[in-house]
Amino acid sequence: ATGADKATLGFLNECVASANWLLKALDQRARTIIRVAAEIVRHQRGFLDQGVSQLRPLTLRTIADAIEMHESTVSRVTANKYLACERGIFELRYFFTSGIQAADGEAASALAVKDRIARLIAAEGADVLSDDKLVELLQAEGFDIARRTVAKYREALGLGSSVARRRARLLA
Repeated sequence: ATGADKATLGFLNECVASANWLLKALDQRARTIIRVAAEIVRHQRGFLDQGVSQLRPLTLRTIADAIEMHESTVSRVTANKYLACERGIFELRYFFTSGIQAADGEAASALAVKDRIARLIAAEGADVLSDDKLVELLQAEGFDIARRTVAKYREALGLGSSVARRRARLLA
């Protein structure tokens, strides 16, 4: 074989090796995404079965420890990836939420508590619930939550204070 043929053969071998490396890398990426998503599903089964009220607090570290990977890897894997399920399409990051301690030792996700606050306010009727009353109701349901946290969550939901809601009712 001539020098040109050897150079061509070397180039082609390099291309094949590069293509094989790329296929391997893509396969590894897909496996990692599936491992992370499967672990998220395992932790958030209640949400998938029953809805946002059953969303549990979850951290990147919890998933990373469970699948024996670094937290930064889990962070990269969950960025801009989505999970399609019967409840809709959710960004993987949606499932990572902070928690509110419950009386039974379990913790409820902040999203679940916000959902409960929104439902309590939606059902309040003529008696407008103050933040203190919301705390009482939530504590009766087993959530260990402070009034300022209820106020912060209520404001994050775009719901006015009891005074603002009462005023809006009178104007309506």
